Amino acid sequence: MSPTFDQMQEARTALDAPLFSGLPGDIDVSFEFFPPRTEKMAQTLWESVKTLEPLGPRFVSVTYGAGGSTRERTHEQVVRINRETNIPAAAHLTCVQATREEIDEIARHYWDSGIRHVVALRGDPPDGQSRYTPHPGGYANAAELIAGLKAVAPFEISVAAYPEVHPDAADAQADLDNLKRKFDAGATRAITQFFFEPECFFRFRDKVAAAGIEGEIVPGIMPVMSFASVQRMAGLCGTAIPAWMEGLFAGLDEHPAARQLVSATIAAELSRRLYAGGVRQFHFYTLNRAELSYAICHMLGVRPRGDAR
Repeated sequence: MSPTFDQMQEARTALDAPLFSGLPGDIDVSFEFFPPRTEKMAQTLWESVKTLEPLGPRFVSVTYGAGGSTRERTHEQVVRINRETNIPAAAHLTCVQATREEIDEIARHYWDSGIRHVVALRGDPPDGQSRYTPHPGGYANAAELIAGLKAVAPFEISVAAYPEVHPDAADAQADLDNLKRKFDAGATRAITQFFFEPECFFRFRDKVAAAGIEGEIVPGIMPVMSFASVQRMAGLCGTAIPAWMEGLFAGLDEHPAARQLVSATIAAELSRRLYAGGVRQFHFYTLNRAELSYAICHMLGVRPRGDAR
């Protein structure tokens, strides 16, 4: 089969310029962390935050465990980042196992602590439950949660989007309808679940536009630390893993440095192709490690922006 015009242009560009040279760094980046379970993990998280701070991210977010299992640790890390760095911090907040009044109280506490950005999610079922069930007296879904948050304070709100369809959605159209409800309720942007093929994002972006959704759609990029782990996560959220990917990680279980190099190459190439398709906002799932995300941002032309506090 003959190459398409776009493929020929892509190949010509790749041959004419070495790797990522010449990219102007005209992108916005954000990073996601999870709350640490131990003191050692807390130190790793903070070192990662400080490593990425000079890149001038527009925000960093801290996740929230199912059923509120990390509620206090999430709050502690978000407030610390907001207080001790120059990075706006966002807290994840879910509907799971809490009444409306409890969630509203958490939101007011965040606002009073100086947090102006919330990542509003329906949330996953707590451990031991196979399906999500709304809490009696709680918010039933993310759209209701967003409306409730907006009633508490004028938060900036990010939400989730699923290029390959949420596992609980009846079909792709139902998933798009749900995303539109979230924007109609007051969402600022949607951050996608991780994916590994640029065409997956581009197709989704076209469908979002065709559905009349005008909000910002930011691709979520996850450098792979462990292929076994990403297989497990992909299975839970419905992300397709390309056939070529397993071969690239084969034989690297006992070679972490080589595995990181392969992971950075895959994620950087995905990001480069997204950039070529007009993407200028990227969200990186760091898994609390800064090296890979920093390297990818560097290749995309992002450089330290002045001295960090």
